Amino acid sequence: MNSQLLIVGVNHRTAPVKVRERLAYAPSEIVPALSRLKSAGLAIGEAALISTCNRVEIVGVTANPQAAAESALQFIGVDRRTDSDSFSGAAYRFTGTGAARHLFRVGASLDSMVVGEPQILGQLKLAYAQAVEAGSAGLVLHRAFHRAFSVAKRVRKATLIGRGAVSVSSVAVALAAQIFDNLTDKTIMLMGAGNVAELVARQLKRRGVEELLVTSRTFDRAVSIARELGGTAVPFDHYRPYLKIADVVIGSLAVENPVFTPEEIEPIIRERHYRPMFLIDLGVPRNFDERLNGLENVYLYDIDDLGQVALKSRSDREHEAAKAEIIVELEVEAFDRWIAGLGLVPAIKDIRLSMEQLRDYELNRHRAWLSALDPDGQAKVESLTRGLVNKVLHRVLAGLRSKDGEAGGELYTAELARRLLCGETAFDSPDDDQADDQDDPDDDIR
Repeated sequence: MNSQLLIVGVNHRTAPVKVRERLAYAPSEIVPALSRLKSAGLAIGEAALISTCNRVEIVGVTANPQAAAESALQFIGVDRRTDSDSFSGAAYRFTGTGAARHLFRVGASLDSMVVGEPQILGQLKLAYAQAVEAGSAGLVLHRAFHRAFSVAKRVRKATLIGRGAVSVSSVAVALAAQIFDNLTDKTIMLMGAGNVAELVARQLKRRGVEELLVTSRTFDRAVSIARELGGTAVPFDHYRPYLKIADVVIGSLAVENPVFTPEEIEPIIRERHYRPMFLIDLGVPRNFDERLNGLENVYLYDIDDLGQVALKSRSDREHEAAKAEIIVELEVEAFDRWIAGLGLVPAIKDIRLSMEQLRDYELNRHRAWLSALDPDGQAKVESLTRGLVNKVLHRVLAGLRSKDGEAGGELYTAELARRLLCGETAFDSPDDDQADDQDDPDDDIR
């Protein structure tokens, strides 16, 4: 069986954030995880790992899709210390054409929580770079990811899918504007240095918010963002006293457990005299305990909540998405042809080698009279025979690469051509030599 592209995982459509957060990987964990995957002895020859707030996926190459899919899901469960039964029902499994289509749709932001959002392409490029770093990306993954990048570029260029798209960050800002009558006198606390969190902070600043507090485990990063946005950097170990003045708190920390619980926030709300506090949780795993929504005047939205709000505006981009789907399908067909061609490579190599050996054999067999030619004549014979072989090869290989509409037909035709053109006794049988001498009409001329 030939190698096929394989994708297994969960995303925002199949699993809620409480499931995805248990399976999520921090960026620094990806390369070691791929190394563990390689050494696990699974039926996966190449592998990449995509982990974002909306999806956790293994993209692999395998000759045994069914076994590889199940073992990949088991690997995720063991690696994340989570019983695979708790998420296998939410997991999807794509192979072959379906896997290519899924990867290309992800890159084109057609499978995103917010269709047209641009962040996923950067996340896909990061996943590919990490696979390269781990040494787990080979010929098929190189091709698949680069085609996904190309599809995304074509979709952006040929459609308006990204123009005016409602992003998670813009949804968060719109909700903040609904909760507060006026944003100009509000204080934002940005926790973490994630790209989406920074986008939310930027949009709130554009809405007129003047006070911005930035805290991060990496203080230099907090200082850099605060300086750029005109805010104040707060050491991560000392951010809690500032919560009482924070009207909007944006969580984008890489954590295993929530940093806020109702027991911690309730006294702060009382100290704020129950002025509204808007918590935007962009973390996966989640930064804020979901029970905070039960506190008076605390408004908590996690990544799934924001996605549901954004979904309401998706209809405005459906037409552009339909055009993007056509581009994806064309690219999927091209990728399928390339994959099918990989099965022809051994036959093509054998046929080319056989034809070259046949040419060399015939030239050697007639070297006696060829040696009587001057160098220019010998060069012309060399050029003529090489050109003839190349023309024959071109027709044979073009025929092999063309589809005949029957599944597996190309490989059958390739094997037939190999048997006809690459006979094992073609060059060393005395009987064949005699037959050649008898049957070759050119010998009479010579």
